[in-house]
Amino acid sequence: MTINQRNEAKIMSKEAFQAVGLKWAGTFAEAGAGGIRAIHRMLQERLPEIPYAIHTDTLLGLSYHAFPDGEGFIHYGVVEVERIEEIPAGMVSLSVPALTYAACEHSRQHSIEQSYNNIYSWIHEQGYTEYNPDHLTHFEKYPMSQDPYADNPEFIIMIPVQTDQGK
Repeated sequence: MTINQRNEAKIMSKEAFQAVGLKWAGTFAEAGAGGIRAIHRMLQERLPEIPYAIHTDTLLGLSYHAFPDGEGFIHYGVVEVERIEEIPAGMVSLSVPALTYAACEHSRQHSIEQSYNNIYSWIHEQGYTEYNPDHLTHFEKYPMSQDPYADNPEFIIMIPVQTDQGK
């Protein structure tokens, strides 16, 4: 299959936020086999249990230690919350600092691998550098209503970057 796809990229900022949801740890192969999709489905089912949830139409997927040369990583399927007072059984909370991201939309008809290759190429072409606070490597925003097992998901890819170039 020949892939000739473009992903329009942009720089955006997101304020610090707190989130509650489910943690998954495994290999890229396990993720590819559906491990993360199961966590996303479980979060959709358990969403009513999360106190103070906001932006409940968006499922956030945060990946830590997901470096290309690595084998395993940690992924959180979460929803943003106003505050954390209690965490439902089996769930975790996390805080993400205010960050600047390189972002692009991944459409159903596109290759996920190519979308990631495109955004990383764009980051380097623009002279930005990847920034991995607490080892956060990337962040995805999914429509909460989307079937996690859909063959062709839609989502927004967000890669933390530094834009000042030390100038």
